[in-house]
Amino acid sequence: MSKQPSIILFIFLLLSFSCGVKKFIPEGQSLYTGHVLNLEAPLTKSERSNLQSELNNLIKPDPNAKILGTRFGLWAHYKSSKEKPGFINRFLGKRFGEKPVYLSDVQPERTTGILINRLENMGYFFGEPKYELIENGKFVRIEYTLSFGEPYRLETYQLLGDSLEVIQEIKTSLDKSDLVKGSKLDLDNLKKERERIDLELKSKGYYNFNADLLIFEADTNQYEDRRFDLYLRLKGNTPVKSKFPYTIQDIKVFPNYAINEDITDPDTVNINGIDIIQSELVFKPDLLANYILFREGSKFDPQISRQTSNRLSSIGNFRYVNISFEEADSIRGEDGNYPLNARILLSPLNQRSVRAEVQGVTKSNSFVGPALQLNFQNRNLFKGGEIFNLTAKFGYEVQLQSGDRQAQQSIEFGLQGSLVFPRVLFPVPVMNRFKFAIPKTRITAGVEYQNRTDLYLLNSYNTSFGYFWNINKYTYHEFNPISASIVNLIRTTPEFDEILESNPFLRRSFEQQFILGMNYTFNYNQLVDTHRKNAIFFSTTIDLAGNFLKGINTLLDTENPGFVFGLEYAQFVKNEMDIRFYHKFSKESMIVTRLYGGVGVPLGNSVSLPFVKQFFSGGPRSVRAFRIRSLGPGIFLPEDASTSGFFDQAGDIRLEGNVELRFPLNKYLKGAVFTDAGNIWLFNENDALPGGKFSRNWAKELGVGAGFGLRIDINLFVLRFDLAFPVRKPWLPENDRWLDTFNVLDAAWRRENMVLNFAIGYPF
Repeated sequence: MSKQPSIILFIFLLLSFSCGVKKFIPEGQSLYTGHVLNLEAPLTKSERSNLQSELNNLIKPDPNAKILGTRFGLWAHYKSSKEKPGFINRFLGKRFGEKPVYLSDVQPERTTGILINRLENMGYFFGEPKYELIENGKFVRIEYTLSFGEPYRLETYQLLGDSLEVIQEIKTSLDKSDLVKGSKLDLDNLKKERERIDLELKSKGYYNFNADLLIFEADTNQYEDRRFDLYLRLKGNTPVKSKFPYTIQDIKVFPNYAINEDITDPDTVNINGIDIIQSELVFKPDLLANYILFREGSKFDPQISRQTSNRLSSIGNFRYVNISFEEADSIRGEDGNYPLNARILLSPLNQRSVRAEVQGVTKSNSFVGPALQLNFQNRNLFKGGEIFNLTAKFGYEVQLQSGDRQAQQSIEFGLQGSLVFPRVLFPVPVMNRFKFAIPKTRITAGVEYQNRTDLYLLNSYNTSFGYFWNINKYTYHEFNPISASIVNLIRTTPEFDEILESNPFLRRSFEQQFILGMNYTFNYNQLVDTHRKNAIFFSTTIDLAGNFLKGINTLLDTENPGFVFGLEYAQFVKNEMDIRFYHKFSKESMIVTRLYGGVGVPLGNSVSLPFVKQFFSGGPRSVRAFRIRSLGPGIFLPEDASTSGFFDQAGDIRLEGNVELRFPLNKYLKGAVFTDAGNIWLFNENDALPGGKFSRNWAKELGVGAGFGLRIDINLFVLRFDLAFPVRKPWLPENDRWLDTFNVLDAAWRRENMVLNFAIGYPF
């Protein structure tokens, strides 16, 4: 099918939308197409840009949206409003229709008043507004012009008041103020200053203070030009209790709290002045007290309270954490402060849970089959917040399309256990060095059985010991000082032996059965702030293996330096980096860009990374136009990509880039268009994989794909369908790598080029 008719049809549709809107506009009405805002004032470039942006956001209503220069939503509304719209027009109107915004819906006089008011709040007084209607047939836009001069600027900032302790505390805090000489008379800045002082006082125990008790007064009478003196004072009717700090005198914790349920036969244990009350042992008191940062006799501090709440929530055992404070007495204590009682109510989650998951697995390499996963979880295993997880998985897959070969079968069984302690298991106490959340200690162990019936049978074992924690809501760290795995290749078939014999790199990656090392992961994630228009995600992982064993063997001068306990060990350094940028056009429309890079450097006796540590490219979370593990390394392509490619197409280096535009279709259905590029390469030359080594020509060896996707997003989970086709195939001759035909009506072309990916969750 030629692309020309499609392009002509597309252009015709755009023109029909554009021209079709005008004829629907009623007589006597003009369609509002937007505004222009001119600022006639002596402003710097940055001031003008910031002020223009803020004032533009105040001008309402917004005109009808344009898509590719056309008002499709408005056109859909008009078509669906006809007397007999038909099914298609009704559907378009319901899903995409947008009511027209006429000039009669706009109130320019009111808008100019709002703009002048905002200017005055920002220190620009005596502004003169005007507006003009710019008509073009049935379309009209409004041009606003604001004329104003220099803003009023701060000369002095003074605190008025007596010798009360609260006044002295405020005076001390003024050193941290952003209100300095030359600052504009900006109402928002004054509000921020009041809130800043309120937070400062709260952190020093002033439980009953609030920002509304502070009053600003500006005096311009002392100056002929636009300068002013600023005075701050307390309201005259400020309550006495707001002028003095509060001291916590009583702390009670209820680890098994339930609404409308009284505690029977309570048992109270006092740990460092904290009363922990429970009718039966739910949580060990000495461990629970470590999570509480405030103590008897300490002043009230809301930040310490929030940090305590975060620490208790991070245990992972409680449905909710509620910390409340009550005034204990109306009379000040001996220290001159009012007494305050603290109550911490903890509602635990169910201790045990079992989850079963039945899956129907289908892969891009034609393997299909059922899988069963069982998960058992025990929270608070030793009454100290420990969480034990045990996961068992069984899967059976068979290859439907096997060419001339007999269909392959795969049987997998795995058992993985983990025990998480909500504290640091370390010789030196470090609990209170972490305010946001306590680091957790995790111990894991697992075994996996994998039987590829016509290729190999192997068992693998893994274990790790490490810590993970959040410094704040954005930053996550994970450090595993011990990470070990053993791969035991029990049986191979002559066919697999032939594959290994022809590929020394692959053979070495299976021979090096023992991996002992450490790894560290760092994540920075701004996506937790859902209101952000621009957000970034950054992740990096460093994986070191074999270097400690190499040092021990060198120190002991062993006969077989590449072996330990009779097992050949792998030695390498591996690093991965993933950076993503999210730009929101609206709540549900955004563009996402991603860059990923990974490199593994084999050291010592290793010529490549172990097979379980190697990189793969292609598939639903990679370059989606290529089937899973089918891309690379470099320009290499197996003779039979549907079979042996499963083993050969792995590498030591991986580079990828993605761009994806996401937009809503309706409440639960989302759409996307995307472009992916990437590949994998080898660190060392491999004669069995010609063209696979990384070189300066890496950019010419990228596989590129494009496509579109549909996602069913019901908040609990996302079902994703991505249909993609390769735009550039790196294994073809250099001048023939770019796609030059696009024929979706041809079955052979679709079979060779189009890839449908099905996955759970977004790709990134």
